[in-house]
Amino acid sequence: MQLAKEDLRLGFADIFILVIGCIMMAISLNLFFNPHGIASGGITGLAVVLNMLFGIPLWIVNLVLNIPLFIAAYKILSKRDCIKTVLGIILLTVALKFTESMSLMNITNDIYLVIIMGSILMGIGQGLILRINGSTGGTDLMALLINRLFPTLSIPIRLGIVDCTVIVLSGIVTGQIEIAMYSSVSLYIIIKMSDLMIEGFDYSKSFMIISDKYREITDRIMSDLDRGATFLKGEGAYTGEAKNVVFVVVGKKQVVELKRMVREIDPKAFVIVSDIHEALGDGFKPVSKEE
Repeated sequence: MQLAKEDLRLGFADIFILVIGCIMMAISLNLFFNPHGIASGGITGLAVVLNMLFGIPLWIVNLVLNIPLFIAAYKILSKRDCIKTVLGIILLTVALKFTESMSLMNITNDIYLVIIMGSILMGIGQGLILRINGSTGGTDLMALLINRLFPTLSIPIRLGIVDCTVIVLSGIVTGQIEIAMYSSVSLYIIIKMSDLMIEGFDYSKSFMIISDKYREITDRIMSDLDRGATFLKGEGAYTGEAKNVVFVVVGKKQVVELKRMVREIDPKAFVIVSDIHEALGDGFKPVSKEE
């Protein structure tokens, strides 16, 4: 029983990141999006639409809409997810309330600056929260509920249905199709920024090298790049000959050097290069630091 209680506790670092993420989201909404009617999907976007229609404060809409969603999704969530979701909803609601006056500041009328700055802030905030597997309710809960009704739909489609509906509503409410288009651009930037925060900036590259001079290439990789390599056993489909495939992961600063190295040793080598958003283990980030 004691172990179960420990599992439900949230660390200080998680709570701190959740607070920072919610504050950034609230500033994005009140300082940039709400004054210009940009509704980039989700409950927060719907809050902007309802604010334009009825003048209801964003924090009230966020709280009122999330309560029934949470109640409906309560049985689907684990106890730990319930705690994080409730905390996220409360923190975002409080942050929206305390930053409410920013809607009156009108720091710029340039719609492009509004979209770029607001989307970057929102994307970073959401990315930080998702990085700790947190939630502020809203779209996450709606996607879970839609999944119960339409289990065959994938997660991107479920989220896309919710976000597109809100974006269309923003265009209808303002009577300007441009606002809906701006909201779509904003949503795209938010998703990209959020992904970047989750995946990290320090990406790596994986190489699969097929060459008769695999031993020489491997020796150079270990001596010049100080990287380990792995031999994967392969077989030519046409010739039936056994092949040793060199598999190696390098940092982004070593990509050009490795390509040059392979070209010098065997210009006829077959090389496949793939993006690796995160590499853990010897020579990279320790596995123990992974959240």
